[in-house]
Amino acid sequence: MADIMHDWSPDEFEEHGTEVLAAIREHFEQIRQVPVSRPYDAQLLLEQFDSPLPDEGEEFKAILAETRQKVVPNLVQWNHPSFFGYFPTCASFPGVLAETVTAALNVNTMLWKTSPAGSAVEAVVLRWLADLAGYDTGADGLLLGGASLANMFALGAARDAALGPGVREDGLAAAGRPRVYASDQAHSSIEKSVIALGFGSRNLVRVESDEHYRMRPEELEAALRQDLTAGAKPVAVVATVGTTSTGAADDLTAIARITERYGVWLHVDAAYGGFYRACPTLRDRVEDVRLGDSLVVNPQKTLLVPLDSTALFCRRKGALAESFRIVPDYLTSEQPAAFDYMDLSPQLGRGFRALKAWWVLRSFGRDGLTSHLERSLEMADELRENAIGHEDWTVVGSTPYPLVCLRYTPKRNGRPLRRDERDRLNTAIVGAVNKSGQAFVSHSVLKDGYVIRVAVGNIRTTSADVKALWRLLTSTAEALYAEQRF
Repeated sequence: MADIMHDWSPDEFEEHGTEVLAAIREHFEQIRQVPVSRPYDAQLLLEQFDSPLPDEGEEFKAILAETRQKVVPNLVQWNHPSFFGYFPTCASFPGVLAETVTAALNVNTMLWKTSPAGSAVEAVVLRWLADLAGYDTGADGLLLGGASLANMFALGAARDAALGPGVREDGLAAAGRPRVYASDQAHSSIEKSVIALGFGSRNLVRVESDEHYRMRPEELEAALRQDLTAGAKPVAVVATVGTTSTGAADDLTAIARITERYGVWLHVDAAYGGFYRACPTLRDRVEDVRLGDSLVVNPQKTLLVPLDSTALFCRRKGALAESFRIVPDYLTSEQPAAFDYMDLSPQLGRGFRALKAWWVLRSFGRDGLTSHLERSLEMADELRENAIGHEDWTVVGSTPYPLVCLRYTPKRNGRPLRRDERDRLNTAIVGAVNKSGQAFVSHSVLKDGYVIRVAVGNIRTTSADVKALWRLLTSTAEALYAEQRF
C-alpha cells in the first residue's frame, strides 16, 4: 500500500510562510537594483525548466530557492517602479497579503450559501467601486478576471436584450444581421467578443476616430442609419474611456444621445479611465460613465489591486441574469433575500476575488487612492512637458490620463525622416530601452505611425524614476540616430 500523503503541519506552514515573506520583502527592498526585464532565448528558457515530474516530494527550501534563482529573474517585473509598459497593474502590499488569505480560505463564491460573507463583501466592494467611478451604486455587478471577459458578458446581455428571449433557444439564426459598433481604437477584446458571441467579425462596425483618436459621433449615427435602412439590427455601441493606444476618451454625452435616440445599448469600456473621475483635478474634464447601460472598470489598473480584478456593472436591472441564469436543482437556494453571483455570467466556480479589493480599498481609503491617481497624473505631465519642450520629440494624441505617447522625430539634413525611417528608429528605441533592463515601455501603431507608450501608475514610481526614464529615452534615441542603426 502506498504511503499516505500529508500536507504540511501548521508549524511547517508558518515556517515556510515566514521564508516566503522574507523573500518578498528582500525582493522589494532591492527592486531598483533588479532589471525590469532581461533578454532571453525562449528555447533555452524552456529547457531550464524542462524536467520530469518528481516521484517524491521535494524540500520546500529547494523549491523556493529555484523560484528565486530561475523564475523571478526571468520575469518582466510589472511591480518595478520603472515599469511603464502597457497599463500599470500594480500590486500593493495589502493586496498581496489578501491573495494569501484568499488561497487559504479557498471558498467558491458562486452562490450566497456557498460563501455568505464572500458574497456580502463583493456586494460592498462593488458599491464602493461604482461610487468611485461615478456610476449607479444600485446597478447589478460582479467581479471578473479581466476586462476582456467583462466586455464579452456585457455584449452578451446587450445581444439578448436587443433580440429577445428567443435567442437563448434559437441562437442568431433568425436574427438577421445583428450589429455592434465601436471605434477603430476600441480594444481587441471587442472583436473577440463579437466572434465568441456569434455575431461574426463582419458585423462589428468600426467607426472612424478623429484626429484625437476619439470616435466620431456623426460617423456612428450615419452607420446606424445606413444599417437600419439595409435591414440590419443594431445591438450595441461600445464607447471607450481610455483607449489602449493613446488613452483617448470617446464623447459619451454625444454618443449616449445617439444610442438613446435609436434605442441601442451603450456599453462603456472604461477599464483604464473609469476611476479618474474621483480625482478633484479631473472631475469636470472626464467623461460621465453613468451614461452607459453597462460599464467595465479595472481596479487592477489604477487602484493598486493585484491581478486579476475587474468590475462589470449593468444599470439595466436583471439583464445580465436574463442572459446567463441557468439553475440546476443542485444549485437552488432557499434564501429569498440572498443573491447568487453565478447568475450574472457564464462562470460557475468563482474565487473570493473581492477580499483583495476590500483590503486595498480599506487600507488606502478614498483619499489615499485619489492621491495616488493625482500623483500619477503629475508625473505623466512632467514627462509630457519635457517632450513638448524638446525639438526632436513629439507628443502624440490627447488624453487627460497618465499615459504619454511619444515619438522621436529628428531631422536628417534639414528634412523630416520618412515614416518608414521614423518607425524603424522608434522601434529600435523601444527595443534598446527594454533590453537595457533600466526601464520597460511598450508601443502602438497609429494612423500616422509607430509611437512609444509610457504609462505611469506604479505605487513605487517617483518623479526621479520618470526623470531617469526621460534621460534614458533621449540618450538612447540620440545614440541610435547618430549610429544610423535603424
